[in-house]
Parts: sequence; structure tokens; C-alpha cells
Amino acid sequence: MEHVKCECGHSLPYGTVLCESCGRTIGNSKDEVFEKPLDMKYDGSARRSQTYKKSFIDKVWNFFSSVKVGVWIIVLLLIASMIGTIFPQELYIPPDVVSEEFYRDEYGFLGQLYYQLGFNKLYSSRWYFLLISALGTSLVIASLDRFIPLYRALKKQGITRHESFIRRQRLFSETRMEEKLDDQLDLIILNLKRKRYHIREENGHFLAEKNRFSRWGPYVNHVGLIIFLIGGMLRFVPGMYVDETLWIRDGETSIIPGTDGEYYLSSDKFIMETYQKGQEDEVFSNALSRVGDGNIVKNFQTNVTLYKRKNEIVHGAKPELKKIKDEQLRVNYPLKYDSYALYQTSYKLNELNKMIFSLVDKETGESFGRITVDLLEPKKEYVLDNGYKVEIATYFPNFYFNSEGVPDTKNRVPDNPAFVFNMISSANPKGERSFVAIQKTLEPNGENQLKMKFEGAETKNLSALTVRKDKTLWFLGLGGAIFMIGVIQGMYWNHRRVWIKCNDDVLLIAGHTNKNWYGIRNEVNSILKESRVQELTNQPSEKSKNS
Repeated sequence: MEHVKCECGHSLPYGTVLCESCGRTIGNSKDEVFEKPLDMKYDGSARRSQTYKKSFIDKVWNFFSSVKVGVWIIVLLLIASMIGTIFPQELYIPPDVVSEEFYRDEYGFLGQLYYQLGFNKLYSSRWYFLLISALGTSLVIASLDRFIPLYRALKKQGITRHESFIRRQRLFSETRMEEKLDDQLDLIILNLKRKRYHIREENGHFLAEKNRFSRWGPYVNHVGLIIFLIGGMLRFVPGMYVDETLWIRDGETSIIPGTDGEYYLSSDKFIMETYQKGQEDEVFSNALSRVGDGNIVKNFQTNVTLYKRKNEIVHGAKPELKKIKDEQLRVNYPLKYDSYALYQTSYKLNELNKMIFSLVDKETGESFGRITVDLLEPKKEYVLDNGYKVEIATYFPNFYFNSEGVPDTKNRVPDNPAFVFNMISSANPKGERSFVAIQKTLEPNGENQLKMKFEGAETKNLSALTVRKDKTLWFLGLGGAIFMIGVIQGMYWNHRRVWIKCNDDVLLIAGHTNKNWYGIRNEVNSILKESRVQELTNQPSEKSKNS
């Protein structure tokens, strides 16, 4: 948009309230000497949000530059974050339960509503990410909308100021002197320098200024917050942040989650040690005796081996692994390698691993052979001697009846395995169906001649390891540090300016600060007391005058 010109001839952006050079009010030609005080917000500079309002980009800019919009975004984030803490996030519920059922059974209708609205995965949800993005956008636009014009106005601020500008400042003093003012003026300038004011002079006008850097404190805050938010949003970027749980059994080798198949971990053995009564000193033994049988866990650890894949990932091909190192994982003693850390967090003893069945004749008890079912990777069929064969028609690792009364599994963890066996013999090539669960056998198609007899089970211990990788900590730490610098910068210093104008036998002095008016008035008045110059007084506002 076209620039406007002040009466002093200075060209200004459209929307400027006060001339950067002389301080006159733009767009008001009447005598304003007695209108008090001036609105010095952003030094009267033109802000884009207040001047450009036509295009779609202008409307988006104006929307996000509003402080009210930013506050409402923060309020929405706070409300959403508080709701996310009412019930535990899905990451922290037991891994062997169905999420929907857990929230419904534990917390009733509110828990079910909590799950259906997606609050169970709040901090990784897209709409929460969009709220954070909106807050970041608001911070960037609001900062640019105010910082750039304010910086321009302060950098280009004139020293020679129109009389109306000085008279309409909140702090103002007018002194008529019969004798020359040079001695008094020199004393004032000297004392201002002693107070660490930077003095500039032009055409008999003086501008004393200090602590201008404090004006940028809020914008430094914004920069710190933006960096902090960027760090938070980078956690959604693959490879920047990993927080996964790895359940691994003794003797098992598994891909470490979050490593894209690059690293593998082998569990050599899980070890658990407990305190035993009588093995410790008398005081500790007495304490153990008060908690039941005294078998309190002293230490649990997993002896592991870390491997790295040597060949490219090929579907169905066995990976070639290179051993990196052996490690004993204990609580607070993680395995660290290549920005990854594996922590020992929990364990599970004696999980079912294999179940052994015999195919027998119900009347005679004759056995036709045994099968061993791997509960993690069961075979489809098991061939026995003399034409007998057993097929697994359906397998439920963690059996239960769902809301419709149909057999189902909660997850793939074999905590409550159940099978539908099809038992085939030469006399019955189509087979006989039998539903077999722990301490339960059903024959849905009527009485069978054969049955699957449970013979025994093999168990294994499991370790729960937390896999962590966080490349965003530098962003979070840097953002937090910059934010605190901005807080200190804006809190403990304030920008103070004093204008001095000599008109023959009249000395005009005005003061302005972005905060702590009491401080600048006392500071300047302590200087003026040493001369015969009137002290600064507060100018009454239009509202107080009218009342």
C-alpha cells in the first residue's frame, strides 16, 4: 500500500500513528498540544495486521496475529492436556489387555467415552499435533507482526521531536528560566550519563536512552517457545524420537523396535534375586517379616547380546547379524548404543511357551502319538503314525468371549490359549472337531471317539525393555534456555527514554518507559533535584480528565 508523508516530509508506511522522525500524530491536522497522553504502543508504528485486510493471506495473518487467538489456543491445549491425564494413556495400560475393554471395565461409561474420543492416545494424535502447530504459527506471526515495525521505529527514531510529542508524554516537565539554561542542561546531561544513559544530540534536542535490549525480551521468549514447540513436533518425525516397549523371552532374538530392522537383541537369560529372611541384618530382617513371606525383589536383570544387521532387508530371508556387545540390563543401568538406550522396566515369570497334547481314544485310553504346540508360532497340522493327523482349525492365544458371545482373543500373548482341533483318523477322514481350552473341552458336533489329552507345558520368562531414542532434547533444552533468557531480559530491565527540548527560556523534559513508571520518575527526578528544573509529573489521561 502507498506510503504517507508527515508534515516534516518523512515518508512512512500506511497505518503509522506517530511519525518516526518528529513524533507528530499522522492523519490529524488539528493542534494536539493539549491532548494527553500519547499512545506509545509499538511507538506508533504500522502493524501489518492493522493495515492489510483484503486478501485471504491478510485474513489468515490477522487471525493468527491476534493475542486473543493465541490465548485461546493455549487454553485449548491446557484443557486437552488435562483431559489426557484423567485416565492413563494407552502406553501405560497392561500390554495383555484389549484397550477398549480396559477403559470400559476399569472406568465405566466415562472410560468408554474417553477411548472412543481418542483421548487414550492424546499426545500422539493428529489434532493435538495441529493444536501445537497452530500455537507455533500464532507465536511466529504475532511476533513478526509486532517485532519488525517496533524494531524499525526504534532504530529510526528521531532526536528532534515536535513539541506536541514531548508535551503529550505520560511523564512531563516544563521549566521557565530567566537565566541561560546551558549550565542547568549540562548538569542534567552529565548526571544522565552517570546513570548509564546513552545521550544523542541534534539541533539542540537531546535523547537519553538505556536498556533498549529489554524491549526484545518478549520476542526472545517467543523464539524460545517456538524452538521448544519445534522440538515437540519433531517427535512425530520418524527417526527423531522412539519410545517403545520390547517384550523378549529367554533364548529369543528380536528386532529392536524403532530401529527399522537395523538392530537385533538376543535375551540370553533373565535373572531375579529376592531378599530372604535371615540373610540380612536383624533390623532389615524384621522389616521383611512385616511384609508377609519376605520374598521381596532385590534385583532383576536380563543378560542380552546386541546385534547389527549386515545384509539388506529381504522379505523372508534370514538376516545376517554382527555381534556388537554383551550387556547386563538392570534398572537404571541401560544398554546404550548409537543414540539408542534400552532400559529394564518389568518382567513376567513363567509365561506359557509350548503345550503338549496326546491324541487318545476316549474308550480304551490308547494313545496315538504326541504333539507339541508352539504357542507363539503353531503349525497348521501335525502328522502322527498310522494315518492319524491333528489340524489346528482355530487358535485363540488369549481366549475370551467378546460382547457378542463369540470366542475371540484379546491379543497375541498366550496367557489363556484355546484351540479348535480337527482330529483325523483312517476311520474318520473328515475328522472330529473339539474345542480345547485350559480345564475345558467341548465337542460341538456331538460325541467324539478321539480327544486331545493335555500332557504338560513349557514356560519361559519374559523381560520388558523400554527402547528410547530422543534427538529432540537439544531443541527442548535450547528452547527452554532461550525462553529463560527472554524472561530475565524483560523482567529485570526496562527501556527508558528521556527527551529534552530547549525553546529559548523554556526547558521541556519528557520521559517514557515500557514498564515501571515509578522507577523512571524517581530516577530522573533525583537528577533534576540537583538543578532548578521542575520534576517530572504524571500527565492525566483523557478518561481521568473527563471524569
